[in-house]
Amino acid sequence: MLPKSTLQIESKLPWVGTTIFTVMSALAREHQAINLSQGFPNFDCPEKLKALVSDYMQKGFNQYAPMAGALPLREQLAQKAQSLYGQAIDPIHEITITAGATQALFTAITAFVQKEDEVILIEPAYDSYRPSIELAGGIPVVYELSAPDYTIDWEQFAQLISPRTRMIIINTPHNPTGRIFTEQDMLQLQRLTENSNILILSDEVYEHLTFDQQPHQSILRYPDLFERSLATYSFGKTFHSTGWKMGYCIAPQNLMAEFRKVHQFNVFSVNTPVQYAIAEFLKDPSVYLSLPAFYQEKRDYFAPMLEASRFEPLACEGTYFLTADYSAISDESDKAFAKRLTKEYKLAVIPNSAFYSSGKDEKVVRFCFAKTTHVLEQAGEILATV
Repeated sequence: MLPKSTLQIESKLPWVGTTIFTVMSALAREHQAINLSQGFPNFDCPEKLKALVSDYMQKGFNQYAPMAGALPLREQLAQKAQSLYGQAIDPIHEITITAGATQALFTAITAFVQKEDEVILIEPAYDSYRPSIELAGGIPVVYELSAPDYTIDWEQFAQLISPRTRMIIINTPHNPTGRIFTEQDMLQLQRLTENSNILILSDEVYEHLTFDQQPHQSILRYPDLFERSLATYSFGKTFHSTGWKMGYCIAPQNLMAEFRKVHQFNVFSVNTPVQYAIAEFLKDPSVYLSLPAFYQEKRDYFAPMLEASRFEPLACEGTYFLTADYSAISDESDKAFAKRLTKEYKLAVIPNSAFYSSGKDEKVVRFCFAKTTHVLEQAGEILATV
């Protein structure tokens, strides 16, 4: 047996343990439960896209891509931004391809947040934001949303802004609540940040998953906001290929220059054949333009199952997540309830308190409905018995 190490290590993230997503997915495997916890589809990406990746591999596109990304892909993304949001984007200087959206978020935060800068988070929030801020030496300042509507009171929000505020992070469509920013939300954000040095980091990975014909309010739609913003996106969410870890960032040239200073020493460049394959695949916009109807059909299939149970589903305007109040079923904490649901009923979900720094528990859990009809049917049968 090796001697016990006497090495002393001071953790930079002492409060961070194993993420709830890893915990719940492991518990689902252990108990052979249906996994509606972690946010990924259980169906494959398009066959044509896979064939294109293979084709570019066979053609020899297997060495480093340019640091900023393959130019054909950046050109396609610039056309997409112009077509969808009316924003002219320079593909050479204002788009960088990243190893997933999470890398883009981390790079944006570490490029601009300095020691003791304040960053406003809107929680519940994706769990990578806070540790990225703290690794950069910044101070998270939290605005808490509340069930059931999860709306922002912008007058209260304004009280969090101080001379030390460096960045505000927004996420629309919003994980985990499924709510979306409205035009009024964006205009309020514009009002609060005009004539300031505050940056906005806009997490838009679910941009194509908005329902009931509601448009996605991208930061790119608002020129006065875009001049101070970095927007991040995910090909994995769009093309059902989360395991590829492919994303990108769009920002004005002066901000993108700083972003790339970190990006080049973080990953430098990302998967070459996949970039060229996606560039060709994007030439047919019908693929991503069909996503709202595709996922709305799944939402509308799954939501009635919740309504017929003792769960109370909350509004879902976008993403592939539905949240539900279980207070009519149990007074357990949401973490205890989620674990019991997995062990006893064989259905894994995510407790919403995991998305709050404070652990705020409103007796709400999150379901991922990016699953096949068969899996959703099985989940519905279980829900009826809870």
